[in-house]
Amino acid sequence: MLDEGKPKVLPSVLKKMLEKAGFEVGDRRPDIGIVVGGDGRFSRYGRIEDIPLLFVGVRSRRGTGSKAFMARAQLDELPTALERISLGHYRIDNYRRLEVVKNGTVLGNVFTDVYLQRGADSTCIRYRVRATGEGVRIREAGVGDGIVVSTAAGSSGYYSYPDRIRGDAVDPKAHTIIGQDMIGVCHLVPTYTEREGSEQRPLRYTLPWGTVVELSIFRHADARVYGTSDSHEGVKVDVGDRVTIRPSRSVTKVIVPHR
Repeated sequence: MLDEGKPKVLPSVLKKMLEKAGFEVGDRRPDIGIVVGGDGRFSRYGRIEDIPLLFVGVRSRRGTGSKAFMARAQLDELPTALERISLGHYRIDNYRRLEVVKNGTVLGNVFTDVYLQRGADSTCIRYRVRATGEGVRIREAGVGDGIVVSTAAGSSGYYSYPDRIRGDAVDPKAHTIIGQDMIGVCHLVPTYTEREGSEQRPLRYTLPWGTVVELSIFRHADARVYGTSDSHEGVKVDVGDRVTIRPSRSVTKVIVPHR
C-alpha cells in the first residue's frame, strides 16, 4: 500500500522484500497490509482498511520530509520486522476510530483526526463547539483557521502544533501522545476563543472517550470538513449545518513487531 502518485519505494522493490520473507503478494483477500509512507498515508489506509496493517516509514534527510510518527518499523528494518511477524513475534493494537456525521448523514470514519477549517476563499472562520458526555458539558466559540478533533493515533499531527512552537522558532519533532481513552480538541491558530461560563480562553484540551463533539459556523464563510475522504476540497459547511463527531464502532488494527 503505497502513495499512488509518488511512492517512497518502488512497488517492485517492496514486492521482492515481501516475497523474500516468505509472504505472498496480491490483492485477493490479504491477511495483512504493509503501508509504506508517512503519517498521511498511514492515516488514509488506517481509515479505510479493516485488515491488520504494518506502518513502515522511510527515513528522510529533508527537514520537510514526513516524520512518520506512527511508523512501527522503518523501511531498512522491514526484513527484520517481516521475520518477526512470520514467527508470530508481534501483537495487534486496536485503535479506536471516530465517526463523522453532517446533518444526520455519515461522512465516514477517521483513524487519526478530523478538522473543520477555512477554505481558500476565507481568511478565517467563526465557529461554535458543543461537547457533551459523561461529566462533560462544554460550549465554546472561536475565530481562527478552525478546529481539529483527534484520536490517540492522530495526536502527533495537527493536535500537536502548539508543542512545536518554541518562542520564535519551531521544533518539528515535538509532539504529544494522548491516551486511547481520550479524544483531543485543538483550536487552529485562533485569534479568539471563549468558553461559556468561564474566563478561560482555551487552545487545546482532552475529553473522555465517548464524548460527542458538535461543530458549526455562525457566520457565512468558506468552511470545510477535512479528513473523512481523499478529497482535497473537503466537505463544505454552511451556517445551519451541524457536524457531529462521535465514537465509531470500527477500529484500526495496527501490527507491532516485537523488538
